Amino acid sequence: MNASSMNASFTRRALAAGLLLAGAGAALAHVTLPPGGATAGSDYEAAFRVGHPCKDANATTGITVRLPKGFSFSDAQARKGWKLEAPPAGDHGGEVRWSAESAQTALPGSERAEFVLRGKVPAAPGVLWFKVLQTCDNGSVDWAQIPASGTATEGLEQPAARLDVLAAGVAPVDVRDAWIRASVPGQSGTGAFMKLSAPSGARLVGASTPVAGVAEVHEMKMEGDTMRMRGIGSLELPARQSVELKPGGYHLMLMDLKQPLANGSTVPLTLNFEDAAGRKSSLELKVPVKTAAASAAAGEHKH
Repeated sequence: MNASSMNASFTRRALAAGLLLAGAGAALAHVTLPPGGATAGSDYEAAFRVGHPCKDANATTGITVRLPKGFSFSDAQARKGWKLEAPPAGDHGGEVRWSAESAQTALPGSERAEFVLRGKVPAAPGVLWFKVLQTCDNGSVDWAQIPASGTATEGLEQPAARLDVLAAGVAPVDVRDAWIRASVPGQSGTGAFMKLSAPSGARLVGASTPVAGVAEVHEMKMEGDTMRMRGIGSLELPARQSVELKPGGYHLMLMDLKQPLANGSTVPLTLNFEDAAGRKSSLELKVPVKTAAASAAAGEHKH
């Protein structure tokens, strides 16, 4: 196996492990990056999401991001009513700081916001940790803890913001709550459903699975008084927005089924994407097969 293949294999394994544990870590962290990662060597817009202020505080008054080694800073997005301090373009390891200019422009605890900076990620796959100091009208929190081993932040009280740097060809897209509707003998088609989000934006352009002869992106919509289904060439995933594939809406249609898909089984599914520059990438998933009732009852918060 050559170095490129080893990198791709490592990244896919690391990504799969991260998908299983990211939900728990994200629930604890309150300054995070959108899940999905970034392609090695690419330009990346890092949008740090601030969830709520420090303990016993009413508002966030400052955010300081410490740039990790390997991340080449480009610029940062100013915020009205906030002072922005940033290193020169090309800096590695400096700090980007936003400070509220008054109590009136501070971020109230009832609101959520993104603090955005841009730069280039390293050319080699791996993980970048952005340490973020959140200051408030009462106290501060340093989101700076990094796992002693591995990449899971589960159990850390103040984890740093994590960015997965993915090998070329691995789609920087987050997939959640994926499931395929169970089928019965003689049934020729079924649907696959999930929630997709791409930090830098992308298009879902197709899919494939060994259990079906054809897998297409479909849309169901009302035309007059009739619900109709049609294939579409691609599905746009706007940057940092979740797009849901669900019964009665956008979904993946698996046709010419080669076997019945039993409730409780697992199906391999490959999703194909393109970015704004036309670069192609994919994700290989193992998707559980469920009845619609079982999917609804489960609450669907698993990756």
